[in-house]
Amino acid sequence: MDEARRVLESLEKGELSVDEALVFFKKEPFKELDFAKLDTHRGLRSGFPEVVFCEGKPDDHLKSIYEKLLDADGRVFGTRASESQYELIKSVIPDVSYDRVSRILKVERQAAERKGMICVACAGTADIPVAEEAAQTAEYFGTYVERVYDVGVSGIHRLLSKVELLQKANCVVAIAGMEGALASVIGGLVSNPVIAVPTSVGYGASLNGLSALLTMINSCANGIAVVNIDNGYGAGYMATQINRLAIKT
Repeated sequence: MDEARRVLESLEKGELSVDEALVFFKKEPFKELDFAKLDTHRGLRSGFPEVVFCEGKPDDHLKSIYEKLLDADGRVFGTRASESQYELIKSVIPDVSYDRVSRILKVERQAAERKGMICVACAGTADIPVAEEAAQTAEYFGTYVERVYDVGVSGIHRLLSKVELLQKANCVVAIAGMEGALASVIGGLVSNPVIAVPTSVGYGASLNGLSALLTMINSCANGIAVVNIDNGYGAGYMATQINRLAIKT
């Protein structure tokens, strides 16, 4: 989307002719790499460029994907990257950055302006990796994020001390493992949407997040939507969509 905007602005200023501008819009809406078809026009359709799920990708494929997406959009955002994948991409893109908590691997040469406000809340410190994936995803896509961490229901006074902040947010992302009760409690305190994220944190009967998932799906509080286990990225993306709608209105 950024490249399309630059082309249109150059056309408006008279720096490009109509025929020159058409060259961009005549391009294939994806880049063919044999092993991947990069959706380079996704930003035009949805307002969000394609994101890379790094885990499990062969080294050569990952390098090529990062190079091509960077060339197409001037930035790249990847999730679930390993330390070794960071070193790999750094060898060809020196200014790539890596966050070891969220495992986000990104090239962001000019950060997006952050508007509106969402709140990312998590029950315990063990949930922070998923919370940071959500928060940093939303920030990358231009959302201002407030973090409220370690406010699980086992010490509910910690959460209640942040009610005013939660109520101001255009959307709250509630992240919890164990029994996953945090989302239900927050859902009863705020008027705006809550996105619940179950995590795989917990002892044996938590079943790697299944218990929290079932609790969140069966919440008696209204206004709660649930994403998959440990899917901080999906929550950050959806929260940004909600935040953008709130800004428009």
